[in-house]
Amino acid sequence: MKNIGSVIKDNYYIDKTKLEKNYTNAMETNPTFKKLVSRLKLPQEYLMKYTSNLEDSCTELDNCKKCKNISQCQNSFQGHVYYPEILNDNLVFDYIPCKYQKELEIKNKYKENIYLFDLPKEIKEASMKEIDLDNPDRFQIIKWLKNFLDTYIPHTGHKGLYLTGNFGCGKTYLISAVLNELAKKEHKVAIIYYPEFLRSLKESFSSPDTYNEKFNLIKKIELLLIDDIGAETMTEWSRDEVLGNILQYRMQEGLTTFFTSNLEIKDLEEHFSISSKGIEKVKAKRIVERIKQLTIEMTMVSANKRK
Repeated sequence: MKNIGSVIKDNYYIDKTKLEKNYTNAMETNPTFKKLVSRLKLPQEYLMKYTSNLEDSCTELDNCKKCKNISQCQNSFQGHVYYPEILNDNLVFDYIPCKYQKELEIKNKYKENIYLFDLPKEIKEASMKEIDLDNPDRFQIIKWLKNFLDTYIPHTGHKGLYLTGNFGCGKTYLISAVLNELAKKEHKVAIIYYPEFLRSLKESFSSPDTYNEKFNLIKKIELLLIDDIGAETMTEWSRDEVLGNILQYRMQEGLTTFFTSNLEIKDLEEHFSISSKGIEKVKAKRIVERIKQLTIEMTMVSANKRK
């Protein structure tokens, strides 16, 4: 009867023989495997323990050779290849981004400069290239926005746009396209759907740190679009404590602010005047005067694009 030491020794040689066989077979039949191993410059006795992992890497490398874009990726982790590297004299495997993934990351890096609150993904991807230039109702507004894009200088009190118009005519998309272009140039941007932002802010009352973080981000960010102002339920708190403070700070610091609304500014003043205390014309006028200081008003009439 064999003792336990002999059994372990026999199994070791069986396993080693199997490893050598698998490694040798891969070297003889798989050109990608042979090329990959030659790059690593590690001893065969060490590498053959990783034959299976190396073969997986080769499968993914071969997939990459046939790939034309990231949507065609056949690897286990899209846009990445399972690849070996030498770290502290040890062989480690990790998922490395392919060239198409790197291009995509560079292309989308600007999105890190955009804070989007309760607005669809398409707003974050709005592009000047996708704007319809054939619609004469938009021409003057697009011209103004293009000029803004070409001449914008941060923290100089550069006026934004108060853009009013019918529901669904593309107001938010137009301004967002310009702000996205500026985000690509490393400018910080926030685009918020105002009624929902107020609701979220109100929900944060019980957590002062969260409340202050949300509020100060919007108040202090370089470029701000307040979307659908006038659609919110008007309260003294939202008018005086939130909007009033935001506008006052942005005026003082020369921070550019945009608005979209279904209401013209004169109608917005009426909206802000109606409160639980009755008609407060002075406070409403104070808010509207700040908006006028920050913006130029323009109107866009166009077909509803949300149908």
